[in-house]
Amino acid sequence: MQPSLSSTVPMEYAVAIPQCDRWRIYHRLQELMISCSCPADGSLQVEVHHGIELILVRSIVQPFTAPRQELVNWLERCWSTPVSCKDNC
Repeated sequence: MQPSLSSTVPMEYAVAIPQCDRWRIYHRLQELMISCSCPADGSLQVEVHHGIELILVRSIVQPFTAPRQELVNWLERCWSTPVSCKDNC
């Protein structure tokens, strides 16, 4: 059974990213007030309290870790996704 993302108990993750990008990601997470640290072992540890924080972490880390073609495919899917404007347009 997976933990609930709405739980008040934080989940901790060690994110494998290149060390050269670690500080840029760390500072962006800090700007968004997402708890994180950079221990001496070179990892980036992120503490996630809510589902929205998990989505933000993914969106920040993905451009640094995903292959270029994966990012291109994702962007093309975004462009081709129909948008329905019912109440907000």
